[in-house]
Amino acid sequence: MKPYDFGRRIVESTGRAVVPTPEPRNGKAVEITDLSEVKERVRHILLTRIDPSVAGNMPRQILRSEIAPIVHEIATEQRVQLNTAEESVLADELTADMVGLGPLEPFLDDEEVTDILVNGPLHIYVERHGKLEKTTARFRDADHVFTVVQRIAGAVGRRVDEASPMVDARLADGSRVNIVLPPLVLNGGTISIRKFSKRNITLEAMVRGGNLSKEMARFLDIAARARYNILISGGTGSGKTTLLNAMSRSIDPVERIITIEDAVELRLQQPHVVQMETRAANIEGVGEVAQRSLLRNALRMRPDRIILGEVRGSEAFDMLQAMNTGHDGSMSTIHANSSRDALYRLENMVLMATQNLPLRAMRMQIASAINLIVQIERMRDGIRRVQNIVEVTGLEGEIITARELFTFKYRGEGRDGMVEGIFEPSHVRPSLIDRAAHYGLEQPMLDALGIGSA
Repeated sequence: MKPYDFGRRIVESTGRAVVPTPEPRNGKAVEITDLSEVKERVRHILLTRIDPSVAGNMPRQILRSEIAPIVHEIATEQRVQLNTAEESVLADELTADMVGLGPLEPFLDDEEVTDILVNGPLHIYVERHGKLEKTTARFRDADHVFTVVQRIAGAVGRRVDEASPMVDARLADGSRVNIVLPPLVLNGGTISIRKFSKRNITLEAMVRGGNLSKEMARFLDIAARARYNILISGGTGSGKTTLLNAMSRSIDPVERIITIEDAVELRLQQPHVVQMETRAANIEGVGEVAQRSLLRNALRMRPDRIILGEVRGSEAFDMLQAMNTGHDGSMSTIHANSSRDALYRLENMVLMATQNLPLRAMRMQIASAINLIVQIERMRDGIRRVQNIVEVTGLEGEIITARELFTFKYRGEGRDGMVEGIFEPSHVRPSLIDRAAHYGLEQPMLDALGIGSA
């Protein structure tokens, strides 16, 4: 018997009876115009001819090759008129149901889709080019959603059920997944997938996509090479991680980089990278490893740079400490609506770690640690644009001072609904130009800012 024996042989060897298929009406071919009805009919018959426990453990391609002839056999028996292409699509969908993510599979393969949002079995949305659209795809029922959810969580050793109805996970390709089940939601279960881009995004590609200007890209490239500490700020889905990925390509390949994330999304090209990932508590509420613990441990690992996927809590204090103690060139992202809001949020996060630190001392820590804040926003036309690049200049009294180096000037909206505007440099000489000069990058930075000769 083959390692993956299938079809009727498995049914017979496990003692399961092959359920007879009903005779077609009047011996005539049955033409069904609704492909979903065909799929459901074939699926029910297929499940009587296979052993699900064997099918679930088979490599996807082998399973697909075994299912295809059985689909053809069932269609012939049932006198269902399906052409070769329709049989192939049906075999793909049935394979996805058994070992994949069911109706979500086509969207995972679609390069234009960046987010997949499931609101119960009947409502599946995707984001393309920054805009959400409802799809015609659907799950059979809430149980079908639950089966796919269990498959996602089980693949990364997580548990999700009524006792633990929320989970963060990731797919094999690195895509980030959030799952919420009843009783916390009333629609049968939600799945939110932020897809992991297979393309290596560069600053040049972002310039071509209208995300920022050529001068801004050149400035950020120099800032990363000159080891500026950079905080990328923006809302959910604004492109913070994409921009961080693009900027990280400017880091010297000889440097040792340690990344800390909830779910690994960064795709650094350098050879000396250590990727660390947090761990949630188990069902008993123990075993959690938070970002702060990983960050503290990273300081003992001789990093040249530390990249924190997102700062959102008490780890902000340790991040500032690292930036102020020789780990220049560190980067992170933060959820905020403006660069000034990013500073306020950072203050609140530091207070979560230590409430005994005087306000002025805390702001001195922030002002000396953070060099640049890059604010990015997804605008109403779906394009993610860098709104401004701000230099943190110091402290005046108890106020952190900053000034814009670049800004996006909104000009209006075209007839096609696209936002119109220009990226403008402020023509201001940065305070930290001496650091760029240390790397021989002073004049290129001034040129990017449109200042001219030093």
